[in-house]
Formats: sequence, C-alpha cells, structure tokens
Amino acid sequence: MVTILLAEDDETLGGLLVDYLTVAGYRVLHAKDGEEALDWLDREPIDLLITDVMMPRLDGRELTGQLRDAGYTLPVLMLTVLDAMNDKKRGFHAGADDYVVKPIDLEELELRIEALLRRARIHHSHQIQLNDCVLDETTMTLETTSETIELPRKEFELLYFLATHLNQVFTRQQLLDRIWGYETESETRTVDVHINRLRARLKPIDAFQISTVWGLGYRLELKR
Repeated sequence: MVTILLAEDDETLGGLLVDYLTVAGYRVLHAKDGEEALDWLDREPIDLLITDVMMPRLDGRELTGQLRDAGYTLPVLMLTVLDAMNDKKRGFHAGADDYVVKPIDLEELELRIEALLRRARIHHSHQIQLNDCVLDETTMTLETTSETIELPRKEFELLYFLATHLNQVFTRQQLLDRIWGYETESETRTVDVHINRLRARLKPIDAFQISTVWGLGYRLELKR
C-alpha cells in the first residue's frame, strides 16, 4: 500500500483529506506541522508528501527544501491559499513537484496524486530489483538466488535508500540526516561503520556494490 504523509495544521481539512484518501486506498499519516512531518519521515518509508505551505514551526517550503537538501526524491504536492505566480515559483524552487490552490477539489487532488506516483514509478510491493537480487522493504531482507538475508534496520534503510538512487553520490552528512534524522547526535563516522558492516555482510554477492567516491561520499552501483 502506498503511504502518503500529509502535513496540514488545519485539523478540519486534515481530517477530511485523511478520510478521503484512506477510502481511495492509501495509507495516510497526518502531521500537524513541518517538524512533526520530519519525525514521521525518520520513522516511516513515505511514498508521497502533501504539505500545506503556511504552517507553524516549519512551513511547507522550508520542509521541502530540507528534504531536497538531504537527498529525498519523493514527490511533493503543496497546498496553499496563495494563488500568486510568485508564491508558486517559490514552492517549485523549494523542490515541490505540483501545487494545488485551496479550496481543494478532492477529485482533482486524487488525479494529481496518481500522476505524481505514476511519474515516480512507485510500486505497492516496495521491492527493488538489483540484477538477480531483490530488496524487500516490507521484510527488510535481501533475497539472492540462494538465500534470504535479514539485515538490521539501519543497515537495511541505508542500503535501500542508496538502491532507490542508483549511481547517485551522497555525502556522509546527507546519509546521516536521511537515515538517522536531522536531530541525531551521531557523527558521520556512524555512516562509515554501517557501510563497512554492509560491505562485509554482502561480500559474497556479485550483483551490486557500494562504492566510495573519494572526497565526496558513497553510491550504489550495479555490477555488469
């Protein structure tokens, strides 16, 4: 099931959207502001973010900008009462993929969500094929031709994130922010430790590799 995170401080509108999208077949998590949305993103795999622009503590544009800076590529749909072109430009420049002006037409919103998910090629199975291996987000396992390997949560989240961004280089800080959260007290050395553990665990596998890009960070590559 596709998981949508809704960041909306208006409880009445938020409740309406949660109910409508749940009936439409989505799993919907509701955050009351941008900070709470970040907490959900740290704990749950999210397929699409719907965020209001004007929110307390952390608004929608700031939230989206932080996610893009940290390497998140999930689709972002912004909701706002601001219809001016300059406001829309600011949203798109922050990293939004689409923009809906209130009052919201629920059928149009659903169509836009479907289009964004289709564009992002989100699959309900949450599985990633890496040559002859399959990463399964539901079970946090790596299936090879001969065995199923269960991975510790942080190692799996790190591998899965890199696998969803094949050949893309991420700095240690970006990976730390994405996997451990923006407010973690862990240091970037934590990323190196988990990468080394993954490499040791996956050494017999010839389907892919985690490469070090010196002076930059890490990326996941398929072996030819």
